[in-house]
Amino acid sequence: MIEKIKNWEPDALLMFSWSFKSHLSCIRYFKHKIPVLFRGDSNLLDEKSGIKKLVRRIFLKWVYRHIDFALYVGTNNKQYFLAHGLKESQLYFAPHAVDNERFWNDDQLHESDAKKWRTSLGIREEDFSLLYAGKLESKKNPEYILQLARAMPDENIKFLIVGNGPLENTMKAKAGNDKRIIFVDFQNQQKMPAVYRMGNAFILPSKGPGETWGLAVNEAMACARPVIVSHKAGCAIDLVIQGQNGIIIDPTELNLCIEYLDSLKESGHKRTMAGNESKKLVSTFSFSNIVNNVSDFISGELKRNPRISN
Repeated sequence: MIEKIKNWEPDALLMFSWSFKSHLSCIRYFKHKIPVLFRGDSNLLDEKSGIKKLVRRIFLKWVYRHIDFALYVGTNNKQYFLAHGLKESQLYFAPHAVDNERFWNDDQLHESDAKKWRTSLGIREEDFSLLYAGKLESKKNPEYILQLARAMPDENIKFLIVGNGPLENTMKAKAGNDKRIIFVDFQNQQKMPAVYRMGNAFILPSKGPGETWGLAVNEAMACARPVIVSHKAGCAIDLVIQGQNGIIIDPTELNLCIEYLDSLKESGHKRTMAGNESKKLVSTFSFSNIVNNVSDFISGELKRNPRISN
């Protein structure tokens, strides 16, 4: 790969990983030859004190000494790079994003499809529906929704769980005969704009480890939904303004979430306002902003540093 890159004669190198031997070799080889940019979404949310932390911190500082700049996706990711030896002047914002337009275009069509789908699942017009969409795996903590269902016996609240995964059979067994808990199989991306609109609010109750961002939150916000996000999800600090477009929760505690859901259930106006705030906020986390920010950065660096164009 090094020879192919040399033959192509790039002005700069952007790497998305160091974990492959070939990637790390390229990063080390091109350091001091052309600017080496790196993009990742790691954070420190699951970091634990001890000898393993110390050893990993030393190793990662060595890795990141071989890059010139890091494109960080959000606040938690920025703190990760700073903790591993990069300076503020080496960091540039390139937000984590989804194709927002695909989710907010054809809004009326998607709303209509969602309404029909809700009806087919036995969700009535007057019901409030909380949606989880994602893999049914431990780090995403989907069993939190079952805890909410037990704590909120209101018949007018439905808990819609979309996805498959290793916890599926266990969760279905725990749900028992509670008809308010509705399971739907994994859906492809073409159907997701309607899926998110089936919920009056979206929840990502991750407990980690390893929830680096949580792009499902971006998608739900692009569909103008209030969001409930665990503080263990890397996106929470950037995408949730507490009490405006949603709330940030502790995945071991239910009370704040229950209180917020009750308030959304009682006020359609509050749901609409929170959804509009979600859509407005996530509009800045877009593909176009990634492209523009990276392009502006490289163009600026080319002007500031003549060695790049050699």
